[in-house]
Amino acid sequence: MTHPYQALPIIFFDDYLIAIHKPSGLLVHRSMIDRHETRFALQMVRDQIGQRVYPLHRLDKPTSGVLLFALSPEIAKLAGEQFQINAVKKTYLAVVRGITPDEGTINRPLKEQLDKMTDKRADQDKPAQEAITHYRRLNTVELPVSIDRYPTSRYSLVAAYPETGRKHQIRRHMKHIAHPIIGDAKHGKGKHNRYFAESLDAGRLLLACTEMQLMHPVTGEPLCLQAPLDPVMVHLFKRFQWENSIPLQWRDEA
Repeated sequence: MTHPYQALPIIFFDDYLIAIHKPSGLLVHRSMIDRHETRFALQMVRDQIGQRVYPLHRLDKPTSGVLLFALSPEIAKLAGEQFQINAVKKTYLAVVRGITPDEGTINRPLKEQLDKMTDKRADQDKPAQEAITHYRRLNTVELPVSIDRYPTSRYSLVAAYPETGRKHQIRRHMKHIAHPIIGDAKHGKGKHNRYFAESLDAGRLLLACTEMQLMHPVTGEPLCLQAPLDPVMVHLFKRFQWENSIPLQWRDEA
């Protein structure tokens, strides 16, 4: 059977780094949680360019967007320092349930969620870690359908800027303020997820890392890595008349 991810779109590539656009549904690396999966972004990028790569951060399986790898352990260490001190600026777009405030900051420590395989050497009793997410509401929509107890259903388009990089941080933080991301099977609400999947052709987690800014670990030049939205999110945003709420470079895959 032909796998849907034959070649991953390359956003940036030089002698030290490679950034790709990871599609929703693709794991970054092997995980005990999805033992049946046989394809991983790490393996695919390695095969695509013919050399080993070293992931610098995570993207959840259902999240799409910018995924950055180093091409050597030395560069991974250099670039990784920026991630460790939270010097990398990331922008995510998300569709969430309800009408959020215009903007806000969620400052809520998170207990680390460990993967049995990739985190087996991690401290299992680590206390909750600092986690901060800033967000801004970009647009809203009210649909004439009753999904919960209200006659209509309202949703917001949100830009999220995580200051820290905890696992599932944005998903967990948005749930904490009662605005879970649509398509989030773990932290969201099944009724809304099913409506988007069955009636709006949007059966994925509606969360995408659209931009990442950091300093090049060798040249010192600023890097701005951008990934467009996939067709599922582009078509949904058109349906909701949200196209003008997002920069043109993030919606060129329609």
